[in-house]
Amino acid sequence: MAEITSITPQKKDKTRCNIEVDGRFYCGMKLETVMANRLKVGAAVTPESLAAIQLESEKQTALDKALTHITASMKTERDIRDFLKRKGYLQDVSDYVVEKMNGYGFLDDALYARQYAESASKTKGARLIEAELRRKGISEEIAAEAVGALQNGGESAKRVLVKYLRGKETGRDVLRKAFSYLISKGFDYDTAREALGSLREENED
Repeated sequence: MAEITSITPQKKDKTRCNIEVDGRFYCGMKLETVMANRLKVGAAVTPESLAAIQLESEKQTALDKALTHITASMKTERDIRDFLKRKGYLQDVSDYVVEKMNGYGFLDDALYARQYAESASKTKGARLIEAELRRKGISEEIAAEAVGALQNGGESAKRVLVKYLRGKETGRDVLRKAFSYLISKGFDYDTAREALGSLREENED
């Protein structure tokens, strides 16, 4: 059995408080929830009991916060889970919110991945885009599918190359650095070589 060792008001929201269990932050909770359930310092609790209290009393509040969070831009499922965790919500509440938002059609990792890949492809190569999607919590399968649907990777590489070389003398050393730059931006070796070759042919015409 664990013990509540601290209940303190949150600095940014006085209607909520932080609960510490055995000396460590455990979760955030509405003050009225704390009072209604007679939680106090020194009380013996279990993680399961606190999770159940938070789920029943705050799931709608958490859902409202998550829905507001997505109004500015699309979010991934991991974005929502990370957002709720920062707000002090436990996994049971996050699971509830994600399930509801999926049901409403407000979360769509596949659509997010396609839109992100299309936008990022203007300045980045497929390898880098796929890695970034994976870091955002997109599954390997969905990330690979989104990247695989991209068109004109060669044109993107060429645009990035032209921008990089602007104002530079195109000597051998500069071109070598340009090739490395394209690789660092996520373009594969063949695409980078083709972009350099295409630019060289245009300059010779």
